[in-house]
Amino acid sequence: MPAKLREVDKDTKSQMVLIPGGEVLMGTDEPGVRPDGEGPQRPAYLDPFYMDTQEVSNLQFMAFVNATGYITEAEQFGDSFVFEGILSEEVKSQITQAVASAPWWLPVKGANWKNPEGPDSKITERLDHPVLHVSWKDAGAYCSWALKRLPTEAEWEHACRGGLKDRLFPWGNKLNPKEQHYTNIWQGDFPKYNSAEDGYVQTSPVGSFPANGYGLYDMVGNAWEWTSDWWTVHHTTDRQHNPMGPSSGTDRVKKGGSYMCHKSYCYRYRCAARSQNTPDSSASNLGFRCVSAEPQ
Repeated sequence: MPAKLREVDKDTKSQMVLIPGGEVLMGTDEPGVRPDGEGPQRPAYLDPFYMDTQEVSNLQFMAFVNATGYITEAEQFGDSFVFEGILSEEVKSQITQAVASAPWWLPVKGANWKNPEGPDSKITERLDHPVLHVSWKDAGAYCSWALKRLPTEAEWEHACRGGLKDRLFPWGNKLNPKEQHYTNIWQGDFPKYNSAEDGYVQTSPVGSFPANGYGLYDMVGNAWEWTSDWWTVHHTTDRQHNPMGPSSGTDRVKKGGSYMCHKSYCYRYRCAARSQNTPDSSASNLGFRCVSAEPQ
């Protein structure tokens, strides 16, 4: 293999770590957002698996697109949702509609993974940031190409906990231990003012904050991450073996929260927290990572 190709492969291949299996607990009996179906806490048994240490980056997704010619759903649809606070005045002036329940989400024509804030934006300086504006189908296509798959919600949550039990965050119960930031979320007054005390107004390069006990970065904050499960808020308390969620549904589960999360509005940067989107959804705070039975 030519040296140049080896170098590209090395730069774009995700490092994976083994996540031990065994008896785990999903969910919580002390939900932070009760309507989301975070509870009840329930037992499960998981087989061991490997997980990407970081969220899939723009550089990695670019390698996939260059190799396959893949066109994302946002590119096919012609638009994607972008947080108003990061848009240029020129782009905002061309938008005539918004999401009634969340007016800070605007449909931007030409917004996609290559142009995260619309046609006047690029990822050139953000190649090491998580890829955004990817739908559930897009994420699954990348994972399949890499001989991997999306994690189940149970796998994702178990990995997020990093070997800790009954803790809110991947590192413990305190959001900022010893006044240190462990994740990229919103500080200030959402959605008007982000003080960026953690160093970032938008996404951060993958791996910018400390890893959890399993060696995984950005399991909460930075970008939401797709899982393979269909969404439900009703869960059995029976012990399940490798639970995969409902057999059908309308929305898919996403986990981890994003740089837009603040306790006053979106207290979902916890391992037990969860939310959902339709599978064809894409947005400026939604990405993914992959898992596999064997290291790839």
